[in-house]
Amino acid sequence: MNIDKIKTLKELKKAGYQSKSIKDELRDNLIEKIQNKEELFDSIHGYEHTVIPQLQSAILAKHNINLLGLRGQAKTKIARSLINLLDEHMPIIAGSQINDDPLQPISKMAVDLVKEHGENTPIEWVHRDKRFFEKLATPDVTVADLIGDVDPIKAANLKLSYDNELAIHYGMIPRANRCIFVINELPDLQARIQVALFNILQEGDVQIRGFQIRMALDMQFVFTANPEDYTNRGSIVTPLKDRIGSQIITHYPKSMDIAKKITEQEARVSAEIKEAVHVPDFAKTLLEQVVIEARKSDYIDAKSGVSARMSITTYENLVSTSHLRMLKNGEKKGTIRLSDFQGIVPSITGKVELVYEGEQEGSENVALILLGEAIKSMFAEHFTPIRKLAKEGEYGEFEALAQWFVDHPLLQISFDMDEASYNKELAQVGPLNSILDKFQPDVAEEDKNFYREFILWAMVENGRLDKRRLSDGMKFQNDLLAGL
Repeated sequence: MNIDKIKTLKELKKAGYQSKSIKDELRDNLIEKIQNKEELFDSIHGYEHTVIPQLQSAILAKHNINLLGLRGQAKTKIARSLINLLDEHMPIIAGSQINDDPLQPISKMAVDLVKEHGENTPIEWVHRDKRFFEKLATPDVTVADLIGDVDPIKAANLKLSYDNELAIHYGMIPRANRCIFVINELPDLQARIQVALFNILQEGDVQIRGFQIRMALDMQFVFTANPEDYTNRGSIVTPLKDRIGSQIITHYPKSMDIAKKITEQEARVSAEIKEAVHVPDFAKTLLEQVVIEARKSDYIDAKSGVSARMSITTYENLVSTSHLRMLKNGEKKGTIRLSDFQGIVPSITGKVELVYEGEQEGSENVALILLGEAIKSMFAEHFTPIRKLAKEGEYGEFEALAQWFVDHPLLQISFDMDEASYNKELAQVGPLNSILDKFQPDVAEEDKNFYREFILWAMVENGRLDKRRLSDGMKFQNDLLAGL
């Protein structure tokens, strides 16, 4: 349909346009994409066998939808992606505040316009990007915000009485007619405001300041909610839940590969920095392991959840920490070091809600504890678990490393150490090479120093070495010399 040539109601009818509800529109376009085997929701990962099939079923059933899940589980991203199932352009009566369908106008302004101009009623086109409305539910939201109210200034300017429908100022919901309307954090909406949604969801009735107006609003509602909200901040009133056709439960990534894929997709890192800073895949895995440790930590409120945004911002901070060091040293290329992980602490402290024990420990200490737990978990998986009570000689390569620190001065790595000095410092610790050759023989050359430093940190976490933080870096030494 050539929209540039369709400017009037007559031309629209001649082009064969037929009215279709938004739920039918979403359903028909979804069916077409499935039949054409087009990739759906391609920017949403990890939900291919859980959330997305349920979402597709809800759309096919023409349901309003509630996405229920902890923070950072892509609920809003899913809702916004639904616009890709809308027709590219939608016709409305020109000047309509509520996107009146030219063939089925519902507002007084549109009905009067069609009555006056008939087939010559002017038509406008709305792109699908403009058919998405979003409102964060906060306690201060009013019925007037969502539904509408009488506008006394409008009434005065047009010399209208308050009982004239043209004196109404429409709220967000009527203005979202024939669109997708999302209410985020639905339980935060006061119960009396939730009640105002009953008839809109079920019957399409709108009542404004005593006006008994039956407006057949045509909308796709999507709500989002956090399970914590049902007990801590509010609840979705039962009659409203009853009117929502499908409730879909979201979740965190179920595999490390999916978690890394999401982080890499969402992290805002410039092409210049991506080119300059090499990030070993092992470092990416360690970063995600920190988040996994946070989700099961006794210091963190599990009901609150740990958002995927923590993975994203820690990755951004990690790369920026490495880039900052390179800038100070005038280097054009560099590789992530484990000591760079000190830079992710600010991204952790602001993303977690601590329980009492965590508050006592302190947010920065909790962040470092999570890093330590992640290192221990990955060391056990990729190298070997080290038991506290071990037989003599059981961990030969690691005992040789501990002995190296007895026979040699301490090893010191500063945060801003240039690449050549860093390489030289690690190269002198010969036993690190034996450990790598035995447990990780296929590591790429450019990643080996990350693994070497990782082994040192893991030895500390397993009680075989001591690590002390200095003002400008770290020093590693035999634990017998820790007090020196």
